[in-house]
Amino acid sequence: MAKKTARRKVSKTEEKNGKLSAKDRKTLKSIGGLAEGVNKAAFRGRDPHLEIPSRSLSNVRYNKTKRFIEMGRGKNRRELFNLSQAKSYMQTVLVGNGCRQLINAGKTTSIRGLYYLLKHTIEGTREETFDEQKDCDPIIEDVEVMLSALREELHLYAKNAGAMVGPITLVDSGDEIDCSRMGSGGYSIPSIAEPEVVQFKRHTAKFVLHVEKDTVWRRFNEDKFWQEHDCILTHGGGQPPRGVRRLLHRLHHELKLPVYCLLDNDPWGYYIYSVIKQGSINLAYESKRMAIPAARYMGMRSKDYERCGLSSSVTIGLNDNDVKRAKQIAGYPWFANKKAWQKEIDLMLQNGFKLEVEALINKGISYVTQEYVPARLDDRDFLD
Repeated sequence: MAKKTARRKVSKTEEKNGKLSAKDRKTLKSIGGLAEGVNKAAFRGRDPHLEIPSRSLSNVRYNKTKRFIEMGRGKNRRELFNLSQAKSYMQTVLVGNGCRQLINAGKTTSIRGLYYLLKHTIEGTREETFDEQKDCDPIIEDVEVMLSALREELHLYAKNAGAMVGPITLVDSGDEIDCSRMGSGGYSIPSIAEPEVVQFKRHTAKFVLHVEKDTVWRRFNEDKFWQEHDCILTHGGGQPPRGVRRLLHRLHHELKLPVYCLLDNDPWGYYIYSVIKQGSINLAYESKRMAIPAARYMGMRSKDYERCGLSSSVTIGLNDNDVKRAKQIAGYPWFANKKAWQKEIDLMLQNGFKLEVEALINKGISYVTQEYVPARLDDRDFLD
């Protein structure tokens, strides 16, 4: 009679892990590696510590070949037995463990939800793990960069803050959505826009027009600009959140659609364009999945005051902070050697005022959709 082979009982966690995606298993492995490093240090009698890549301007460089921001090799050491770092060390490990729980459970939560999941009074003390959410948020970013994982891969999301409309059909969490039939509010761009959640099915769009604000987006949607010009129309409610930037990146790289940005003629509008095009300092390690170096600025220009015959009543005077910010942006490596951008910023400073896209309504309710943007498209009048 054949000898029976003893079978090891499979744990519930292992059973769940077998159903996880390859990306989830990879993220869990990274979190496990973090915990293993802490254990090894403790068992060897060494001070447990974490090496966290520095998310500072000094640790960021502009890659001229790739044309986006990259993170350098600088790191900050966070030690358990350093009194000034002990709490942040503990918080970092807590966040990593909280994300592990979410992934194993196959659940997602908001960054606010994670804050409450981890918040408690430390036994034997009156000390809270986190006093406020603002104490938790930067730790989440530390864990992201330390594990080289997007927040979405840690099963965390932020609130939706963007919309899309146009001739494209997609699948979101299994539901097919026709973005040309989404009414006045459009399709709400999710915080997690990864291929596992959102898949593109079919489209007839020729380009993507990203506008800065919901108010301007609504004018374009109401006037059916996207229908007349065969484009996808998006907005990010000002500074576009990560879900919007990730979706724009995918529309450009996967569907090969040009991305044009209609933004205000002010330092904030310039900065938004910079983030979409080259990436941001905090997310420099993920520029390859966020930045769109080929994006073009089609926003308000300093010369539009005269070109469009605008009234002085629609101008907004520059304050000291605007001037300071404009000069900083002019010094960015990706703008410093571009004569067109230097001329643009110089003219705004000479004018002494900034212009919002909404100022064009002074020329007519639909001037921006029927004359301004169509003329910019016909003339190929963009800034790189």
